[in-house]
Amino acid sequence: MTANFPRLGERVMRRLDELAADTDEPGKITRLFLSPSHKLAMKRVCGFMEEAGLAVGEDDIGNVVGRLESTAPDAPTFILASHIDSVRDAGRYDGGFGVLSAIELVEEVRRLGVSLPFSLEVVAFGDEEGVRFPATLSGSRALAGTFDFETLDAKDENGISLRQALRDFGCDTQGIGKLARDPARICGYLESHIEQGPVLEAENLALGVVTAIAGMVRFNVEVEGEAGHAGTVPMGRRKDPLAGSAEMILAVEDVARRTSGVVATVGVIEASPGAINVIPAKVRFSVDLRAPADEVREAAKAKLEARLRAIAQERGLTLSFTALDEAKATPCDDGLMQELGQALARKGHRVFSLPSGAGHDAMAMAKLCPVAMLFLRCKGGVSHNPAESITVEDAQAAIEVMLDFILHFRPAQGRKGKASKRPPGKATTAPAANA
Repeated sequence: MTANFPRLGERVMRRLDELAADTDEPGKITRLFLSPSHKLAMKRVCGFMEEAGLAVGEDDIGNVVGRLESTAPDAPTFILASHIDSVRDAGRYDGGFGVLSAIELVEEVRRLGVSLPFSLEVVAFGDEEGVRFPATLSGSRALAGTFDFETLDAKDENGISLRQALRDFGCDTQGIGKLARDPARICGYLESHIEQGPVLEAENLALGVVTAIAGMVRFNVEVEGEAGHAGTVPMGRRKDPLAGSAEMILAVEDVARRTSGVVATVGVIEASPGAINVIPAKVRFSVDLRAPADEVREAAKAKLEARLRAIAQERGLTLSFTALDEAKATPCDDGLMQELGQALARKGHRVFSLPSGAGHDAMAMAKLCPVAMLFLRCKGGVSHNPAESITVEDAQAAIEVMLDFILHFRPAQGRKGKASKRPPGKATTAPAANA
């Protein structure tokens, strides 16, 4: 199943090790948007793209773009992409695998001498994680034409605005609007990514086709009670917002467990005044609620809010909700999913589909063109962690499937920015562009 091009997976793994050296924290992988390590990573990725024979450039939102032109007249463009920024103390495969596997695929297309009826672009997005600034998907939103220019005023923890950071990085913020692509010229998007979950490993499968990227809603819950002395207020007379919040957090878990497809997380909790001998006056905690279908997520949110209000009323507490962020679910394109499944079958894999609970650049790119994602098994489902791990065999399998998909893909005719269910075509052998 993976005997055709064993060197591909091995080289991607070596390059991922090299990319891991670009970090702002020695001994860890921390590569934040527009940081010194981001600049180093861009330079390294540019080198990889040039070795693969791509025409390479950097844009005004901190992306690296490599292009292989088609010899076909008026050819559209197919985009292969992921991100090169990271969370703090990250693993080395989240995002980076998608970029480097795409570079490897394009180099193999050139080596095979294949003439495709579309140009290929590999994009290394600079900001997917949204760690440094309170904004995310900046690079992919710029290409999709949905960049929010108000986020240029967002500031990092040091008070540096995104606008200033881009200028210091050498980017022209006036040029961001010019990065938007014409949907009539983009025929599709494919992103390979580690699953960041345990499903594929549990199924003993290397790869899976993503059906949808879960929609997400985030909000803060503020619970107010009455502060008091820890030693003098009887238990029966307390209005303790922290004890109430504990019950509410269990309700968050319970609602998610009882609703198929829903996951919910409380990741932050703060009690005020925060003294060991004082009953808190106020507690705030976060809720992150996700589901692959918007109607399921919305129904779960409504049910959860009702549960929390009931708990607050029973305990004599005051409750309020503050919206933080919301994103609708992003279904992957039916036609591209079908063709990706066919590529899996041709390479001897069981075709398996699953949703993504994590957000990806494909969410933004879906506003531009049909999108697909290929998930790769990761050990224990661990991600955003130095323990993140994949095998060279699985990396090899992913590149082979992506390559097969590209060699059989044919752009839909007469549709702008949308894909249809097209029968797979066959590649034509000829001297490659930029060979």
